[in-house]
Amino acid sequence: MGRVLLTIIIPLLLPTAFYLGWRLSVGRTASVPPSWVWLAAGALALASLALVLANTDFSRPRKGEYVPPYVKNGVVVPGHVEPGTGAPAR
Repeated sequence: MGRVLLTIIIPLLLPTAFYLGWRLSVGRTASVPPSWVWLAAGALALASLALVLANTDFSRPRKGEYVPPYVKNGVVVPGHVEPGTGAPAR
């Protein structure tokens, strides 16, 4: 947990803490213009769409089962599709 805290959580939260500290030290409230809210909502929508499209398989169904690369007798056998009766189970 200590490693996660030091390498992920603190570097992500530290800039936000500095920004909020600066905003509070100068006496202004932390307000966000409406244009930034729309920009953030649009970015979230586009990122969500990209994740959905990246996970979608638009190709035709394949007959067979994919066999990943493996080592046999010291030789790397590349990945290939072995013919079969149906599409591989997901």
